[in-house]
Amino acid sequence: MTVKTIPSAAVGRLAVKAAAKQTKRTKWIYAFGNGKADGDVGMKNLLGGKGAGLAEMSRLGLPVPPGFTVTTEVCTIFNKQLGAYPPELESDVNTAITVIEKITGARFGDPSCPLLVSVRSGARASMPGMMDTVLNLGLNDETVNGLASRSGDMRFAFDSYRRFIQMFGDVVMGVSHKSFEEILENQKLDLGVTLDTDLSAEDWKSVIVDYKANIRNLTGEDFPQDPKTQLWDAIGAVFRSWMNGRAITYRKLNNIPHDWGTAVNVQAMVFGNMGEDSATGVAFTRNPSTGENTLYGEYLVNAQGEDVVAGIRTPQQLTIAGKQASNSTLPSMEESMPEVFQELQVVRYRLESHYRDLQDIEFTVQRGKLYMLQTRVGKRTANAALKVACDMVAEGLITKDQAVLRIDPVSLNQLLHPTLDPRAKRQLLAKGLPASPGAACGRIVFTADEAERLAHAGEKVILCRGETSPEDIHGMHAAQGIMTTRGGMTSHAAVVARGMGRPCVAGASQIMIDYETRMMRVSDTVLREGDILTLDGGTGEVLSGRVATIEPKLSGDFSRLMSWADARRRMGVLTNADTPSDCRKAVELGAEGVGLCRTEHMFFETGRIVAVREMILANTVEGRRAALEKVLPMQRSDFAEIFKIMGERPVTIRLLDPPLHEFLPHGEAELLEVAEAAGTEVETVRARVVKLDEVNPMLGHRGCRVGVTYPEIYEMQVRAILQAAAEVAESEGRPVEAEIMVPFVAMAGEVKVLEELITRVADEVLGPNGTGGVKYRIGTMIELPRAALAAGKIAKHAKFFSFGTNDLTQTAMGLSRDDAAGFLPTYEERGLVGRDPFVTIDRDGVGELIRMAVLRGRETRPDLKLCICGEHGGDPDSVEFCHEVGLDYVSCSPYRVPIARLAAAQAAIREMA
Repeated sequence: MTVKTIPSAAVGRLAVKAAAKQTKRTKWIYAFGNGKADGDVGMKNLLGGKGAGLAEMSRLGLPVPPGFTVTTEVCTIFNKQLGAYPPELESDVNTAITVIEKITGARFGDPSCPLLVSVRSGARASMPGMMDTVLNLGLNDETVNGLASRSGDMRFAFDSYRRFIQMFGDVVMGVSHKSFEEILENQKLDLGVTLDTDLSAEDWKSVIVDYKANIRNLTGEDFPQDPKTQLWDAIGAVFRSWMNGRAITYRKLNNIPHDWGTAVNVQAMVFGNMGEDSATGVAFTRNPSTGENTLYGEYLVNAQGEDVVAGIRTPQQLTIAGKQASNSTLPSMEESMPEVFQELQVVRYRLESHYRDLQDIEFTVQRGKLYMLQTRVGKRTANAALKVACDMVAEGLITKDQAVLRIDPVSLNQLLHPTLDPRAKRQLLAKGLPASPGAACGRIVFTADEAERLAHAGEKVILCRGETSPEDIHGMHAAQGIMTTRGGMTSHAAVVARGMGRPCVAGASQIMIDYETRMMRVSDTVLREGDILTLDGGTGEVLSGRVATIEPKLSGDFSRLMSWADARRRMGVLTNADTPSDCRKAVELGAEGVGLCRTEHMFFETGRIVAVREMILANTVEGRRAALEKVLPMQRSDFAEIFKIMGERPVTIRLLDPPLHEFLPHGEAELLEVAEAAGTEVETVRARVVKLDEVNPMLGHRGCRVGVTYPEIYEMQVRAILQAAAEVAESEGRPVEAEIMVPFVAMAGEVKVLEELITRVADEVLGPNGTGGVKYRIGTMIELPRAALAAGKIAKHAKFFSFGTNDLTQTAMGLSRDDAAGFLPTYEERGLVGRDPFVTIDRDGVGELIRMAVLRGRETRPDLKLCICGEHGGDPDSVEFCHEVGLDYVSCSPYRVPIARLAAAQAAIREMA
């Protein structure tokens, strides 16, 4: 048993400490319920998603238990001022509690007719399970008897009390959830029962005694009996949970700012654990995995809300169709509670028509009456998102532009994942629920920490758990897929996996996991940690070993939505591609040309590297030219194939860029191979290698500097490019557009020298008047701060700029992208940088250099073509920046082309709004 190292509960109950005085009376509390609300859906930043949803449902007249929301601004004050609240908050909360009392006819702390409340978090962006919740607050040794008398069910009352003690002890007092579960399991073993519902009121009384003793033993404090103390402790705990480890990790993974804070929602309790006519559930207004327009979800009879998502009990399906699809024998709500089910269907239609988007709703049925506890935009897979968006356009609910804006560009990655080959052999271990589609294969791990450790080491892993919890978020993100032995389609594992785009199989109950021995068993089959496992998230199959995959086929919805996006975007989208296979894939995914072809990658092909090394190590121009004659036909052949694949689309080829040391031989075998090819001694080669060694090669003899000092290298490459272009233009009878890019320039003089070299070689290959079928353009990469400053002068000799944002970020910020990972996370945590600058463009620094280069370059050459070709070209936020500064196109890796197309369209639509 362990105690969580969180601040003492006493921090939150210091009589509601006063923060600095406010100069203007600010509204900290927004009430809702009884058909009215102070707030509305447009106040999500202030009320959080849950608070705004509760307010809007109240305004719509839906059955929402009354309550109030403490705003996100209070969270900011609380966390900045070490537990201090605004001075008026205590009286505001007291007033709001009084309003709830009037509506419900119960009183907070009244032994005979107690008002009980839930205290829940609610950030403006959905963070499922990441922050804390306390239910049944207000129960103590006296009010529990009042609840028993009022409900007529003593077992229900004491079940609710033990739940409250367990949740409050965990969330507020820092007592581990596991320690309570051990007590409960021991009680069930002693009684010879397996389910919580088998315990009587007297049994729960015994558990409560043990729970309170557990708290006393582990904290030195007694469980608080005063409801007001409980309330303020719980509010403080929810605010503190904004900064817990799992919430911070989730925000990092989903790019949610740390300064947003969470709201707190205090709401009158309704009870799904009042008997067989009571229930709790989670529903989606459409299927979040497929997008099918049907009610989708699960419920549990005689349970409270946390039971559904925790995966502890097997939930039942809402619909008969869902029951049949999951091969369940348990009755659906459509069968067991038909009147409530019909009412839920009405709520579904009202919420969808109002919000015009798929909704994720939580509800409770208390003795046959439906209550709504939450509505929010539902997380969904990329396929489902596309289908829902396209269907809603067809249904007249949203416009095409709204559909385009609704898809997260990064989520398109999910569509490009391979699926299992239906013809491949499969060794079926077990079958669970298809909780999140896609195929995943990797080594079995049983803990989130191990998943993260192995993933960082380059291993692909499958996280296998009984059920996941919010503490597993880092391991779920690191894993290729997730498998649980318990839980349903709306369990924590299922919801989070869908949001992350991870394949997930939930509720594979045939599998038994033994965490101590690090193995899992299915009948007589035993698998150990490290063994290979394959998941099919689309069918729910858990398979032993590795199963062959096939490339995905993009749906008609994808093509439809991307056509709407392409009609809106202003910027072009090209690809970074060095091989024919990359080019084919990029064209398939909508690339409009090659924005960066890195010639040096071709040098590493089999049979080429020796000739390249021979060229680099040559002491004379003649020696280099002799080696280059061997390389020329190889490069020409590569370029010709790329020109053929790309058709009339432009192809931008970057001349040799990396430091020459990257091509040098290492080890005696490679030295001997180069010496034999060059017809010289090994010692001569070794001496040349030593001479070429540089202290800081990334800022040394590379890029255009190689072209200036060894012009014969660039001459060979230009000749190969233009010969290939002429060959394809003649053989296919069509024009070929070649763009020749000079890398790593710092000054206009370098570009001028190499412009003259390129023009001279072009005249030799194409003739002074050129070949009609070949168009070529000379441009440069802007990847040094000085080049950005000198952009006006450089533009005299370059017809296009391509911003190499990887190197520009390194040189502008003085960072090595290979080493910065050691400290950048600390900078992100402390707010020194918003996001990793190698992932998203640093607008204030690197972005300003780009703006400056754009302005100065176009002052000199108004028709100057501008793009970026670093990794930022596939990052949606960076693409939006490129649109804002007026770039003509972005270039990114083939699989990020759809992301860039969609992001460019969204930037254009937002600009017009």
